Amino acid sequence: MSGGVDSSVAAHLLLQAGYAVEGLFMKNWEEEEQTHCLAAQDLSDAQQVCDRLGIKLHTINFASEYWDNVFEHFLQEYAKGRTPNPDILCNREIKFKVFLEHALNLGADYIATGHYAKIERTAYGLSLKKAKDLNKEQTYFLYTLGQQQLAKTIFPLAEYNKATVRTIAQQLGFINCAKKDSTGICFIGERNFRKFLQNYLPTSKGPIITANADLVGEHEGLLYYTLGQRQGLNIGGIKNASPAPWYVIEKRMATNTLVVSQQRDDAKLYNHALRASELTLVLPLTAAHLKCKAKIRYRQLDSECEVALDLTKRTCKVTFTQAQRAITPGQSIVLYQADECLGGAIIEEAV
Repeated sequence: MSGGVDSSVAAHLLLQAGYAVEGLFMKNWEEEEQTHCLAAQDLSDAQQVCDRLGIKLHTINFASEYWDNVFEHFLQEYAKGRTPNPDILCNREIKFKVFLEHALNLGADYIATGHYAKIERTAYGLSLKKAKDLNKEQTYFLYTLGQQQLAKTIFPLAEYNKATVRTIAQQLGFINCAKKDSTGICFIGERNFRKFLQNYLPTSKGPIITANADLVGEHEGLLYYTLGQRQGLNIGGIKNASPAPWYVIEKRMATNTLVVSQQRDDAKLYNHALRASELTLVLPLTAAHLKCKAKIRYRQLDSECEVALDLTKRTCKVTFTQAQRAITPGQSIVLYQADECLGGAIIEEAV
């Protein structure tokens, strides 16, 4: 129970289905003073929903596990100039690991969350599928789940869309029925990202240049930028230059140089293939080659591709039919067959 509307309605649906339900509120970040009130509000909202449903609310602090297993990795990736996805790591290390273990120790048979995803039993095992609401579906963030986790998990919102969830919450009188969806870093929340990272990682300013080596500005530290980025470059007032926006097309870590272009679709941003590591499959595969679809970021349509798998090394090479824009090391590529999530991997490089 996060205090949000999705987990609140999930709890109600489980009660309706005849389950014995208890809530659990996780604290995974030791807040600074300015964010403490937000966490306290989330806990208050979760408690009010549980009181309305007549169920018990447990609380647990996983801040040390979050720091050791999610946040330190997050910082290490940024220090290398990569762009990690903490939500995916958080699901793997916190929600479907330490939370699952804690719930089972409390005597639970299953855990349930407010994720928009579906679990189906097949002849080969449990498959992870897209939820009905394709605008909200979240299998991209859940691809690291295997058979053990899925066997102990329920996703009550699989067949619901967000509008219906809010309507149910309103009808039940939940205080959070109109609460805004959470964004920002998993469990850390919304904040000035650049200022936040400055607390943990040293940076040095450096040149911003064009592909022709023309100096057009100064960056604040390479780790603050990602491929394809448009906002926050602070390039302007250049003599004889077009007023068109600038885009990041390359990060040169060795020379601390940021390369930009005024072409959103600059050829340097497009590649047909990538290599990825830490391959995770929802269901076991034995084939070395696979034709399927994939996406390299959450808000993207699935794209046709061929995948060469090395199951021993847990690596893969993915070749797309259409070139992909801004393939970003540290992000995840997630594989699909129709509405089934096959698994995914961490992008190492575009090739």
